[in-house]
Amino acid sequence: MGRAKQVKNRRDSAKAESSRDRVVATNRRARHDYEILETLECGLQLTGSEVKSLREGRAQITDAYAHVDGHELFLIGAHIPPWTFAVGFGSHDPNRTRKLLAHHDEIDHLARKIETQNLTLVPLRLYFTEGRAKIEIALVRGRTLHDRRQAIAKRDAERDMARAARSAERYA
Repeated sequence: MGRAKQVKNRRDSAKAESSRDRVVATNRRARHDYEILETLECGLQLTGSEVKSLREGRAQITDAYAHVDGHELFLIGAHIPPWTFAVGFGSHDPNRTRKLLAHHDEIDHLARKIETQNLTLVPLRLYFTEGRAKIEIALVRGRTLHDRRQAIAKRDAERDMARAARSAERYA
């Protein structure tokens, strides 16, 4: 293979790798504590030092939730620590309320669901896609302890069935 083709292949693979989502933070506890009904991808309104801190992979969304206020959507309780090189005026409040960017129709749909049913908006993951910070929020219903145990038992049963099917394929 010629040198030009090698360089082209390397550039193409780097471009494909950079176009994938790069996850900064996940909320694994949400999948355990809540039943996920719908998900929505939103943009975040951030300051420069927040973006740089996120690019370093520093964020925590486990205690965060989203709130609809009027026709706007806000993320409350997300912790993005200050960027290490931002001093004084350039730094930000790590626990400030951040505005989420979504279409008005989507926000109205979520607000209607929250008002009529007993539901909550919880962030599932915070990531970069095509250089922009995005957050995946979910419309969720809380699980009771009994529901959690049922979900765990169902997941274990599915795993056992899949394991048995794989072993049956090997020996067939």
